[in-house]
Amino acid sequence: MLSIEEKVAAARKAMEEIEGYSQEQVDKMLYVMSKTIFDHAEELAKEAVDETGLGNVSHKIGKNQNMATNIFADLKGQKSVGVIHRNEAEGLIEIAHPVGVIGSVTPTTNPTITPLGNGLMALKGKNAMIVSPHPRAKKTTTHTIEMMRNALASVGAPKDLLQVIEEPTLDLSQKLMSHSDVVIATGGPGLVKAAYSSGKPAYGVGPGNVQVILDDDFDVDVAAELTVIGRSFDNGIVCACQQSLIYPKSKEALVFESLRKQGAFVSDNEKEVTAIRETIFPEGVTNPELIGLSAAQIASAAGIEVPDETPILAVKVETSGKDEFLCKEKMSPVLVLISYQEFDEGVKHARNNLLVEGAGHSAGIFSMNDAHILAVGEKLSVSRVVVNQPSIDAGGSPENGLNPTVSLGCGSWGNNIISENLTFKHLINISRIAYKTESTLKGSPWD
Repeated sequence: MLSIEEKVAAARKAMEEIEGYSQEQVDKMLYVMSKTIFDHAEELAKEAVDETGLGNVSHKIGKNQNMATNIFADLKGQKSVGVIHRNEAEGLIEIAHPVGVIGSVTPTTNPTITPLGNGLMALKGKNAMIVSPHPRAKKTTTHTIEMMRNALASVGAPKDLLQVIEEPTLDLSQKLMSHSDVVIATGGPGLVKAAYSSGKPAYGVGPGNVQVILDDDFDVDVAAELTVIGRSFDNGIVCACQQSLIYPKSKEALVFESLRKQGAFVSDNEKEVTAIRETIFPEGVTNPELIGLSAAQIASAAGIEVPDETPILAVKVETSGKDEFLCKEKMSPVLVLISYQEFDEGVKHARNNLLVEGAGHSAGIFSMNDAHILAVGEKLSVSRVVVNQPSIDAGGSPENGLNPTVSLGCGSWGNNIISENLTFKHLINISRIAYKTESTLKGSPWD
């Protein structure tokens, strides 16, 4: 097994080998990497659940396939080699350069799509990437990287553009970060802080606690369907999963009925709500044993019997923010229901919850009212507001304009450097050639 120094040296050598690659050759690398993960999506999904015990196999299959498809489709054809932009009017020419060897520290929740997504972004800019997987997901992540390495070899590209630490430890992760040129840290706040302390430029992520508001004018049945999709996906372990549904009090009966039609367990019974709260957050702290389990498994742990196929548990609470533990991020398919009398009160509930956890990440709204949609964007400290979609589409979708990614920046609200979805443009350096032009300054700006 190579040392970190040897892996970095091998990565730099691989970068030298593709220094003269054309845009077509770069995109061919991305194609074969994406296609091999798409073709092995089921195998890798089963492996991930077997190894980590987290999530839902069928959802992970879809996640692997969708991210392989969507990220490649988004990157295909975009300029990342040589001259990428000319502005004749301003006399500017932009030329792309790699940033170097990228150290990617990946989570146990996404052992395939995080290496895939970050790898595609890295190689799009002719960089190399070394992955430090979560120890609980090292088998799946190593297998993912090996598949992509073989795909690179199939088109004559050097395998060492992608490498993995086969036996990851905290010390090796920190060493990788300090020896890389740029770090992408996808994980908890401790990991992100370590990345920012590595002495290298770093892109981190923040916790998700996605608040979604149902407006009075929106179809409740549609909102319930989208909510169940957004809350149940991969048993709720995705950072963009919906955490709350904040709805008009006048439509409470209809909201409950619509959620039940979607198969959800819905409760406003104080005893049941308390049982679920104390099961997920014993003494106010997340129970790690329940992360990524199904709704039926969580209900059973709380002493509640529900059908095995139940997609989510939806529980009504009477307050928002720090006084209600259930308003924090939940890495499980448990939805919080909060009612409001006036729309502004609903926005206030969302803000209260984001102040506890999740500021900078994402929010959503089901509405046909443009003024209310804009109000959510103006009043909530989030980097993305998805409108009339499952909240998981905050990670980018063919049905919105957000670029597909596996790393969602949360801005200064979430202690991140970017407040957008990470893409290859964050992983290239740009040289700007500036020709002399006629002055655009006409008269004095102080007049």
